[in-house]
Amino acid sequence: MTVTRFLSRAPRLPGRAFALALVASGALLAGPVAQAADTVRFQTDWLPSGEHAMYYGGWEKGFFAQEGIDITIVRGYGPSDTVAKAPTGSFDFGVADASSVLTARARQGLPVKSIAVIYSHSPHSLFVLKDSGITSLKDLEGKRIGAPAGNSHRVYFPAVAAKAGVRPERVNWVTMDAAALGAQLIAGNVDAIPLYTIHLGALNDAARKAGKEVVALPYVDAGFRIYAATIIASDKVLAEKPDLTRRFLKAVKHSFEWARDNPEEACRAHVRKVPEVGYDVCLISLKATLPFVFNAHEKEFGWGGVSPERLAATWAAVAQAQGLDPAWNPAQGVDTSFLPAR
Repeated sequence: MTVTRFLSRAPRLPGRAFALALVASGALLAGPVAQAADTVRFQTDWLPSGEHAMYYGGWEKGFFAQEGIDITIVRGYGPSDTVAKAPTGSFDFGVADASSVLTARARQGLPVKSIAVIYSHSPHSLFVLKDSGITSLKDLEGKRIGAPAGNSHRVYFPAVAAKAGVRPERVNWVTMDAAALGAQLIAGNVDAIPLYTIHLGALNDAARKAGKEVVALPYVDAGFRIYAATIIASDKVLAEKPDLTRRFLKAVKHSFEWARDNPEEACRAHVRKVPEVGYDVCLISLKATLPFVFNAHEKEFGWGGVSPERLAATWAAVAQAQGLDPAWNPAQGVDTSFLPAR
């Protein structure tokens, strides 16, 4: 029946009743009213780079909108800062190293948890110039490593050195600002600097302009395997918004899988969202990031999943480096129950 015929055959009603009947008929004809999307603020761990292309690409592709999420992505100021801000409500979900989450939970009782593992093993590396003659961690004895005070590479180095047969007391650490690391290495003022392997492409982009090439000495080559980047949320968000948490992680997983299969498109989308990110460097960093996500661990435990053995190894390394109780149960800082079904 058309609206015109409905009105012509409707009984005469007082004005207000007629208006209500008309609204009701319109609602029936229009069907169910779409619900408003949930607003989500997502904070990364640092400045936008290729390792974040999947988030920005998923945002542009509408993967979050498909899950009823109106997302905004903001930069972080280091994983420890992201962890500290999580309970304040300044964002809903974030990215931070598992070590930062576990340290904050064990030391301060901070109500925040890792809810999905992103990097199943750590990309910690020391970068050296290719023409330096340094080809292994053992070669660093008697050399100078520039690093900020409290840098996690520096904190973990004694444990890595023990595995690699390096005498840590023979290595000279030079404290310097993080922003100066690349320039100091390229200039030859230090012999090595600590960065994530995934940033090798970006540093080499600058090094080549000076006629140099940089190579990485990954900690993982010495058998140092701990969890690194994770998705985090506060206890409050997990308790009050479980359905939103599940939908958010589903969208993130979709974004990662799409970026794995479409890295060029992911970086183009990333550059459109954040124009200061260079496409070529984005692509190098993204391709370097993906093996830390999609690997044998991911196949065994699923995207975002946790191995109890690796979680225990992660906590053992963190507790030793930070002087924390090794008997504390790291499962208190992890909750993977919101992950999408495998």
